[in-house]
Amino acid sequence: QVQVRESGGELVQPGGSLRLSCVASGTSGPWFTLMGWYRQAPGKQRELVASIDTSGNTNYADSVNGRFTISRENAKNLVALQMNSLKPEDTAVYYCNVFTGGMDYWGKGTLVTVSS
Repeated sequence: QVQVRESGGELVQPGGSLRLSCVASGTSGPWFTLMGWYRQAPGKQRELVASIDTSGNTNYADSVNGRFTISRENAKNLVALQMNSLKPEDTAVYYCNVFTGGMDYWGKGTLVTVSS
């Protein structure tokens, strides 16, 4: 089985920065096809924030483009999300996602709260 674990969620002020990290481990090998971050606010659907494949190709939601940066360390199956210029609407539970072998694996989530 694949284990996925996020960390880094905190309470931050608007305009501040935060870095989330995710580590995936298991029997799937030293790398995964796709890793990414999703988020879900209360009463709303889970949405894609950013993703990155093994080759380094990235995709970002329009709402975070230019403010967030996703990066990956393939050898350690680690993906990070650097979040800058945070806004109150960024408040959500952030989930790490790993796609490998045709299946999705999810972390339990880490809460990011942006408030003054």
